[in-house]
Amino acid sequence: MAIFPKPFWLIGWAIAAWMLLGSVAWACPDGMVEIPGGTFRMGADDNQWPEERSVATVTVSHFCLDTHEITNGQFTEFVQETGYLTVAERPLSKEQFPELTDEGRSPGSVVFQALSPGQSITELSWWHWQPGANWQHPEGTNSTIKGKDNHPVVHIAFEDAQAYANWAGKALPTEAQWEFAARGGLKDKIFAWGNTYNPKKANTWQGKFPIKNSKEDGYLGTAPVGSFPPNGYGLYDMTGNVWEWTEDWYQWGHDHQANQSDPIANKEQESFDPRDPGIAKHVIKGGSFLCARNYCSRYRPSAREAQSPDTGTSHIGFRLVYRSNQKV
Repeated sequence: MAIFPKPFWLIGWAIAAWMLLGSVAWACPDGMVEIPGGTFRMGADDNQWPEERSVATVTVSHFCLDTHEITNGQFTEFVQETGYLTVAERPLSKEQFPELTDEGRSPGSVVFQALSPGQSITELSWWHWQPGANWQHPEGTNSTIKGKDNHPVVHIAFEDAQAYANWAGKALPTEAQWEFAARGGLKDKIFAWGNTYNPKKANTWQGKFPIKNSKEDGYLGTAPVGSFPPNGYGLYDMTGNVWEWTEDWYQWGHDHQANQSDPIANKEQESFDPRDPGIAKHVIKGGSFLCARNYCSRYRPSAREAQSPDTGTSHIGFRLVYRSNQKV
């Protein structure tokens, strides 16, 4: 029986040890799943949304992603440990808003209010500045998150999400990472589950927006995370519930990402939204409980929107990634 010389045994042992250590090093933190990475077609050419065009071939390395959106309970732990105040809990800057009175610069945020039948509908008329609205009081001073520890935290500005990420030793996902993960391993499908819309698959708006929500999916506002089936990677609420921040600065279309590996639009000065030129914005993904078939309809992996980094609303939250060079 042939016996390998000792050096070969040592080499074999070393390779096995390296593979074992590599797998241990890439064990995802609790509450996260490993996304294998790969090459995919980002964006969509077959709909009316020009910001999703043209499709770009993009490659992402493997990474870990939160199984669900950051919850009120998780954010409470962060605030209790750090004493952090979100943007919505701070007075507006006198330098930025010199025309406002001190009372007008009081803390608050933007809240959705459904319109009544017959009420005049104008673009964005359902959004209202609400003094006292923040992550602990989503609808204003008299509202509460009591009993909603497992709902996604909202009224989160980009700065707030970054602060939580730094505390957790993680990061916000890039747009490419987020979209790759949202597709759940499916190729070129419209939705995270296939090509047919299904109100039972995600927390979205059923009925005529912004007047009537039939609540066919069971919820008028946010739903507890994990209330709907996961996608192919075991991720919950990559569709609907709340929009999610990404690390990328917003640019029109996907030309800046085409044929790249692990692309990221990280230059603020290159951010451009033709609908609101001159304002640098970040990409948000996933749609929310306010996305309806007659309006928005951005409850698809390819869908994207631009959001000013200093503005959180009653339907914007986030989740995080973990990469091999981070420490938890």
